[in-house]
Amino acid sequence: MADATRTLAGFLANLMYDDIPASVVDRCEELFLDWLGSSLAGKDYPPIPLFQSFARRMGPGDGHCEVLVDRSCTSPWFAAFVNAASSHVIEQDDLHNSSVLHPGTVVFPAVLAAAQDLDASGQDLILAAVAGYEAGIRIGEFLGRSHYTIFHTTGTVGTLAAAVAVGKLLKFDTNQFVNALGSAGTQASGLWEFLRDAADSKQLHTAKAAADGLLAAYMTEEGLTGASQILEGRQGMAAGMSDDAEPAFLTDRLGARWALAETSFKFHASCRHTHPSADALLALMQEHGLDSSEIESVTAKVHQAAIDVLGMVNEPTTIHQAKFSMGTVLGLIAVYGSAGVLDFQDRALQSEEVARFRARVSMALDPEVDSAYPGKWLGRIEVVTTDGRRLSAAIDDPKGDPGNPLSRDELEAKFHRLVAFSQAATQAEADQLVSWSWRLRDASSVSILLPPGHRPTPPTDRTRT
Repeated sequence: MADATRTLAGFLANLMYDDIPASVVDRCEELFLDWLGSSLAGKDYPPIPLFQSFARRMGPGDGHCEVLVDRSCTSPWFAAFVNAASSHVIEQDDLHNSSVLHPGTVVFPAVLAAAQDLDASGQDLILAAVAGYEAGIRIGEFLGRSHYTIFHTTGTVGTLAAAVAVGKLLKFDTNQFVNALGSAGTQASGLWEFLRDAADSKQLHTAKAAADGLLAAYMTEEGLTGASQILEGRQGMAAGMSDDAEPAFLTDRLGARWALAETSFKFHASCRHTHPSADALLALMQEHGLDSSEIESVTAKVHQAAIDVLGMVNEPTTIHQAKFSMGTVLGLIAVYGSAGVLDFQDRALQSEEVARFRARVSMALDPEVDSAYPGKWLGRIEVVTTDGRRLSAAIDDPKGDPGNPLSRDELEAKFHRLVAFSQAATQAEADQLVSWSWRLRDASSVSILLPPGHRPTPPTDRTRT
């Protein structure tokens, strides 16, 4: 498999818009709208103003590229930087299961910034995004489960996915894609330790991945070279970041399997590792007509990665940390029937009922669930009721997965919820963005999406408590 990187690069170089099945184009438009909603939802949400401040301080005060949360314009690098951070903070951005990668939050900020810089069309953007998804997902699968134990895959692999997407807009040939991957891979970073301290690094991961991927592509266009085997070389990413890398994933059914279409939409506004258990608990409570007060204990049967990521958060101190607390997420589901953005804003840390329920929740490694992961994210839950009954529920396809997808109506409703949450756009503007996204393939240009004059102020002060 010594030529796996070059084989992947050759596929990316030769990929044309007409090669993409209509169903994949449809899904790409849906993923774009979903990402756009997540990005707008991050307006004024900590720590996003810090990213905006840095961009204003260090970047140009004007340009062709849009910062969505404040409607300013700047350079491609800084637009990608802020938009990627804002689209990852609400925890509603997409996820691909088997790569454990959030592709949208790194691919779309980079490709939108570059498309606006280059005055590209909607079809150009779709082609570039598909290339970024296909490369990023395969590289995530290649690095394997061991990589995710220490590294935040969206921060590491996201840098390469963004570089590929921008490289496609720049019409790279095979050699240029090899060089861009090399320059992106040598910058790739992102460690999970931040969760232990409720630090802000997760948004920095996506901001840097999108912006540095764009940097790698633009520098490649200038003539910068990169390592030719950054992925599988003796001192490449796999050697330093993985114990179970499998090069075959890099070229898995190129042109036949469309990995973008396998990507899941997030229904709950929390870490994706909580979703299978949340869906299973909701189904169990509905089936048996249970109230949260009738539940003595809950055991979420999970895969090891869920324990690795969620196990660091026992008593959340911030809203973002609460999204990585299995007990808090299941508490919101049990008490209120949902775990959406407003639930976390208004209830996750404030509700005594949720706090009491959180203490009744535990996680247990389950062989069936663990062996299915990451290809399938199974939900298995066991409940002991206050009257001594032992009940269980199983979910094979969490809501939002390809096997249990969100419809376009549901995606529109989610988009409107996210925009209303942040008040980043008026109702009329939100309607226009939805209509435009459904016709993305027909757009002659993807220049400025939102008019510059509207700056609504959110009704509440979003603090870190």
